[in-house]
Amino acid sequence: MLPLFGDERRRREINLGGSTSVSSQAAILDQARAQRMEREAQRKREESAIRIQAWWRGAREAQRVRQQLRRAFQEQVTGLTALRCLVLVGQDEKLLSMWSERMHRDEALLFGPAQGPDRDHWITLLTRVAVLLLHSVSSRADVPTAVAHLQVLCKLLDPSLTARLLGPSGDDLSLCVSQWLVQNDIYLHLGRAIITFGPESKNNPSIPYLVKLLYLPLTNLSSSSESFARSFRGLVSHIFALPLLPYRIPLTSLSELSGQLPLTNLHVLSSCIPDIISVTSTPSQINIIANLLAFTPPRYTTLPVSSLQAYLQLLSVVLNVLPPHALEPPLPQDSLPKSWADDSDSDSERPVNIIASRSALPTLDSRTRKRLQILPSQDHLNSFLRAAQQHPELLSDLVSMLFSLNLVWPSRKDKVLTTLLLYGGGGLVREIYREYVRATPLGRDENLSSLMDPSLGSYWPPLLLHTDLYTQSLLTMGDDEFFSGSRNTLTLNELIPFSRTLFNIAFTLYWREDQAKVQEATAPGLNLSWEGVRDRITKCLQAIHARDSRRPFMPTDHWHVSSQIDMNSFVEAAVYEEQQVDDSVVPRSSSRRQSAHFPRLSPRLGVLNNIPFAIPFETRVLIFRRFVQSDMMNRGLSNSLRRGRMEVSIRRTSIAQDGYDRLSDLDLRAPISITFIDQFGGPEAGIDGGGVFKEFFTSLCKEVFDSDRGLWLANKKNEIYPHPHTYATEPHSLSWYRFIGRILGKALYEGILVEVAFAGFFLAKWLGKQSFLDDLASLDPDLYQGLVFLKNYTGNMEDLSLNFTVATEEFGVAKAVDLIPNGSNVPVTRENRLQYIYLISHYKLSKQIKLQSEAFFEGLSEMVDPKWLRMFNQQEVQILLGGVNAPVDLDDLRQHTNYGGLYDNDDPTIQSFWRVLENFEQEQRRTFLRFVTSCSRPPLLGFKQLNPLFAIRDAGSDEHRLPTSSTCVNLLKVLARPFLWISSC
Repeated sequence: MLPLFGDERRRREINLGGSTSVSSQAAILDQARAQRMEREAQRKREESAIRIQAWWRGAREAQRVRQQLRRAFQEQVTGLTALRCLVLVGQDEKLLSMWSERMHRDEALLFGPAQGPDRDHWITLLTRVAVLLLHSVSSRADVPTAVAHLQVLCKLLDPSLTARLLGPSGDDLSLCVSQWLVQNDIYLHLGRAIITFGPESKNNPSIPYLVKLLYLPLTNLSSSSESFARSFRGLVSHIFALPLLPYRIPLTSLSELSGQLPLTNLHVLSSCIPDIISVTSTPSQINIIANLLAFTPPRYTTLPVSSLQAYLQLLSVVLNVLPPHALEPPLPQDSLPKSWADDSDSDSERPVNIIASRSALPTLDSRTRKRLQILPSQDHLNSFLRAAQQHPELLSDLVSMLFSLNLVWPSRKDKVLTTLLLYGGGGLVREIYREYVRATPLGRDENLSSLMDPSLGSYWPPLLLHTDLYTQSLLTMGDDEFFSGSRNTLTLNELIPFSRTLFNIAFTLYWREDQAKVQEATAPGLNLSWEGVRDRITKCLQAIHARDSRRPFMPTDHWHVSSQIDMNSFVEAAVYEEQQVDDSVVPRSSSRRQSAHFPRLSPRLGVLNNIPFAIPFETRVLIFRRFVQSDMMNRGLSNSLRRGRMEVSIRRTSIAQDGYDRLSDLDLRAPISITFIDQFGGPEAGIDGGGVFKEFFTSLCKEVFDSDRGLWLANKKNEIYPHPHTYATEPHSLSWYRFIGRILGKALYEGILVEVAFAGFFLAKWLGKQSFLDDLASLDPDLYQGLVFLKNYTGNMEDLSLNFTVATEEFGVAKAVDLIPNGSNVPVTRENRLQYIYLISHYKLSKQIKLQSEAFFEGLSEMVDPKWLRMFNQQEVQILLGGVNAPVDLDDLRQHTNYGGLYDNDDPTIQSFWRVLENFEQEQRRTFLRFVTSCSRPPLLGFKQLNPLFAIRDAGSDEHRLPTSSTCVNLLKVLARPFLWISSC
């Protein structure tokens, strides 16, 4: 019997093919996936084929319809039907040419239908055809048919023509066409058309019509309409952005355009400035400035205040988005333009942080560069200043524009600032301060935490421009003018809060832990990093503090932050951070570059190297000594151990020469043991425990600083500075300067006081600081008075017959040295006299002793790290060298006195000794101090710093013997009998 559902037993499968294939589950899935993808691809091919066929049928039908429209157009080129056909066909150059050729010859054909029953249709179609004509001109402006297109467009937009032919309704036609063209970016297309014609093709017949189309839409539109603002924005964005625009237009058309531009309505651009910036590139923005300068300056006096404000705002914003040096021709890095007021003595050194790469800057045509020269010119700036004087509401926008100009064009900064200082007798400094800076919330003690708040962006340009102006004014301002409170400077009562504002800002920016933000982030609304803000403010602060150091006028603790910082922890942290600084990553070639670099590594070193006066002087001296101690430990040096000392023999009859010969190549940081050779050639008995070296050192300083050696000159205050004679610049003399620098470095390194006074302007070279006109008074009072007279001279400058040279005399031969290239042919005028005054001062104070100072500082830097010295100003360095010029504190001296031999503090002779000293005048006390230590000034941190400490020992009882001293060990030897000692005194 057969089973109902077949054989239920599994039967063996037999493959008659002789082989067996087994497929895995994965293989089956892959096969199914492949089949599915093939079906999907086939479906897409079929759908694509259908779309292509549909497109082809549509295109073929459209072509057929266009052919019909073309035939219909050709049957009646000038009628309404033809115009409809022309619009429907679209961009057909042949049909457009036929139509425009007929229309521009017969105005009745063009405007006649606008008076008939189909007037609205005709006008609507004309607006569409106008766009077609515009597109045709945009892409093919240089073909002959473009002239007819442009002629038709000009007729449609000319309100005087349409009004003459159509009456009052003619204005509506021109207005409708203008609005439609503006909506369809007329100025974008006109710009593309104009750019096809170079300056050499400016006589092309199309250009006069293109020029008309630039101003006709603005003529038709209401100045209060949105279309007018859009039109004006397009004009600036696409037409003024063209390079060499005035040179592409023939003179007649250029005059026409200049007279027709509605510059009195520039105020409509106020709200459009961000849009203009967003659609233009850097080269286009430069062209906007150049082209504005071609058309706008002659009309400054007639522009409404609102339009001048918008103009200044536009210039300010455009300048602010340009990279630095964008308005200068790209030059090699070694020939960057340099400001005459740059504070570097080196001719080769250039300002740091200028730009990352000059290759990114656009290349400017010489004609564009020439046009841009108008912007910082004195006449141009004075026209702005006169306008601001008549309309004070302009000053805020003018200040922003001027500061942006200085940022983008740093080599013209001094010219701009000088023009501002000279205008109107120099009252602008005080005016900007009183109007904008005095009430600024920036730098206030109560809101320093919000210094970087974007909402405060509008306060930065006035503050920073005023800071630059005041810094520039100090270059050529004598102390008499500074303290007189003349109208071209700030009064002392104004200077105190102003300097405190700057100080708070600078300290806050140096003290921030996130220095990366200071270096990389920009101040709100400015194309300037916070580091750049800090550098500008620091430069001004240093100049103000230099005046205060020389002739104090600030309140006590005005410069200090002791109340905000724990000084003990500051000292420890500063020493630790200095130890962590790797000298390999710090530039050594420039003190300015080092000062800029340290804030990135350490906030404390940044403060100490840039605004050290924020820390009390005594604290900085302590830090200096700790730096030295740390350096000695790192080098394994110790003055207290005789081991490792270098033995040097010195002839008493030739101390300076032997010192030069024996010590020039030694490491003077290491302890040195001196053996004197007497006149008979034998060594003097004794062991140098430090006293012999001090005796040698004192004698050496007396010789090398003797002005009779020809290396030094002294001013009327007996302050010395390098001799400017050419003899002093010879290699042998420079090697002596280097040696003397090393000797002074040794004194600073070991705390040895030196009885020598240096001129302040020479000390400034040690610190990498700038010398000013007021420093010249200590060098050449007569020349200083002459330059002050020149600065205030109100007569005809030509009567003085000055040029940019300085007279020098050597060996009785006078010669003139150019202060600038070809200076003998450049007269000194009212406009450039500040530059002349600065350059004369700079030559006398810096340039003529440049090589000598560099050699001296090279030697000094081998002994003392330059950044350690930059913690002090000139007066403080002098104190560091020679001690403090303060009264001799006998209580301090007695507290740090050692006694030897028979003496102690209670001995009658010692008691008598101190009573006698107490009766001495201060001058007598200083004479006594010099007698026992070789220096008349006490150590700046008190007598505990005297090394070795002052000591008194008995000298026997010979009643005929007077007290003697050993200055090498600060030892006084007095008689054992008090009455004898007293009688000897």
